[in-house]
Amino acid sequence: MLVVFISFGLITWLIGWIIKPEPHVKGSGIPEVELQLADKLTLNHPWSIVWRKFTAGVLAIGSGGFLGREGPSVQLGAAIGQAYAEKMQTDRQNWRLLVAAGAASGLSAAFSAPLAGTMFVLEEVSHSFSALLWLGSLSGALMADLVTERVFGLTPVLYIRYQQSMPLKYYWVLLILELLLGVLGYLYQQTTLKSSRFYLLFSRIPNQYHTIIMLLCVLPVALWLPQIIGGGNSLIVMLPHVGWDVGMLLLVFILRFVLSAVSFGSGVPGGIFLPILTLGAVIGALVGTALHTIGLLPAVYIPNLIIFAMAGYFACISKAPFTAIILITEMAGSLAHLMPLAAVSLLAYVVVDLMGGAPIYESLAARMHLNQQLTSLTGSLDQFNFVISPVSSLTGKEVRQITWPSGAILTQITRGKKQFVAKGDTILQPKDQLTILVDNCKMGDVKDFLLKHN
Repeated sequence: MLVVFISFGLITWLIGWIIKPEPHVKGSGIPEVELQLADKLTLNHPWSIVWRKFTAGVLAIGSGGFLGREGPSVQLGAAIGQAYAEKMQTDRQNWRLLVAAGAASGLSAAFSAPLAGTMFVLEEVSHSFSALLWLGSLSGALMADLVTERVFGLTPVLYIRYQQSMPLKYYWVLLILELLLGVLGYLYQQTTLKSSRFYLLFSRIPNQYHTIIMLLCVLPVALWLPQIIGGGNSLIVMLPHVGWDVGMLLLVFILRFVLSAVSFGSGVPGGIFLPILTLGAVIGALVGTALHTIGLLPAVYIPNLIIFAMAGYFACISKAPFTAIILITEMAGSLAHLMPLAAVSLLAYVVVDLMGGAPIYESLAARMHLNQQLTSLTGSLDQFNFVISPVSSLTGKEVRQITWPSGAILTQITRGKKQFVAKGDTILQPKDQLTILVDNCKMGDVKDFLLKHN
């Protein structure tokens, strides 16, 4: 144990030393790539990102943190694409294409899933389906897959097989599964977005050294049940064969749910992509085992539910159903399950959408962009609320169509009893209550602007 604690201290110091000069190597890295492609973030030293993300990511993930390697892989690929674009002195359009191709290549290398890597960049990262972007991303993803499999001899991280397709008479089980996935997916979104609040309890410890808290939280689980720590790929593969009962699966789900949030909230380099898939797999095993225990489902179909739940949970949390469907299809190596897989993914997506959930990576990117805007303000900050009148000239306009005064940031809109983050395409309506952060020295100008248009 003495050796363990000394190792924890050394790992914490190394990660802190690596990430302190470059805060954008913290966390998943996917939100940074989204902001780069939207021209909302500039990272001037891509090779610094590469070595810092790689080294700190290996330390954090390899130490047992409940983190995935796919987020760092996406950022590593994007940084290499950026470095190549800058070396070739390309124009801005080709710069974006190379960054996007690098991101797709990174995810393809992480999962040996080139089609899913391409679709993830199109659907979630760039939010664009242009032909150039599609071809460039697919080319990079295919080459990355070729290198990982043919040059290094790596096998897919997750390779899942099941014995037979689920017959139509058991499709009612999918309704239970997708409802549960949607509710738990929304809960995961909210927990992850607020996970950093846990570390307010340790405010005396500098942010770059929060690794030690994550490691100490993971340690008891690592000593008791080491096979469930880490990203979760080994746990997913063993789930169809381990034979755990409902109580054990429920305990594993709770531990992974809580410690995934604790790990991500620490800010260490590591993703949530694989932890989301792992939680989905555990939910599928839990539902299948529970139904088998009461005699409603043969045990042979539990692996099917594990596969369906992985896709559904990722689809509803990331709001990227096409990526989820393609990724799990590539992993399973069969199209026989495509229809139930798509049904679970889409309906779980709808459940989260009805509950007001937002894409997790987009939400993280929006919060990061907001923090950047706040740090650029010069004075102290004040917050005030402003209600739009029925005759206001702001009514019916999208947020991005309004030329807001400098020093003002619209952070939240309250519409009736519903509160949501203001986005560029949000259309303002009468009686909307706007929550605005204002640089103190600009308060008067901002209020004059609002009153003039109200």
